[in-house]
Amino acid sequence: MNTKKVAIVTAASRAIGAGCARELAARGYQVSLMARSKSVLDLAQELDGIAVQGSISVSEDLERLVENTLSKFGRIDAVVNSFGDPPRPDLLDIDDEMWLENFKMLFLSVVRIAKLVTKPMQERGGGAIVNISACDSQEPALGTPFSGTLRAAMEGFTKLYAKRYRADHIRMNSVAPFFVADSIEELEGWDVPSDLMWDRPATYSELAKTVAFLLSDDAKFVTGTTLKIDEARSAAI
Repeated sequence: MNTKKVAIVTAASRAIGAGCARELAARGYQVSLMARSKSVLDLAQELDGIAVQGSISVSEDLERLVENTLSKFGRIDAVVNSFGDPPRPDLLDIDDEMWLENFKMLFLSVVRIAKLVTKPMQERGGGAIVNISACDSQEPALGTPFSGTLRAAMEGFTKLYAKRYRADHIRMNSVAPFFVADSIEELEGWDVPSDLMWDRPATYSELAKTVAFLLSDDAKFVTGTTLKIDEARSAAI
């Protein structure tokens, strides 16, 4: 019987997803990864985990991810729903197809994976899910239209799921970071302010430590919330 905790991480080939996968593996989790890039297979090998090459926007790929995880490890304790960066078009230049594509990625994938992992978590007596959001999800900005609409919906689902499954000891939270990168060069093309708190963005490893905390028993009373990691940039209290 497998006694190690098992974590699924999506969009795990690079950036935030890869940072979370490395942090969780370092903390003793067995990791099951998914990304569209073939490099996710190399990361899984590096971390002594498993991986599926696929898209979070495709329900069959998510089903395959969960089935492979249960077949290999027999349990699912944690999920990190990470995402690629959505495009940044002008508001009314977004056609129906682009809205639907990003809806599948930023919202529907969270609902779909929740449906797939809830029963295995119930059978184990609990679990935790963290969704990667963005700090403008509740304060819409024209430069990032999908955060102000679809990520806002994702955070609403986070609250509803947490209410529905708290009696099963299954928690769901979101984290909403500001800029995250291992170097400022990665943020070329973004409007990065000159007064960052530490004169640099948060690194992937630093954000991953917060995600790992929310997945841990140290946060067992934290559920249904969105934790902003934004240097107090938000106007909301």
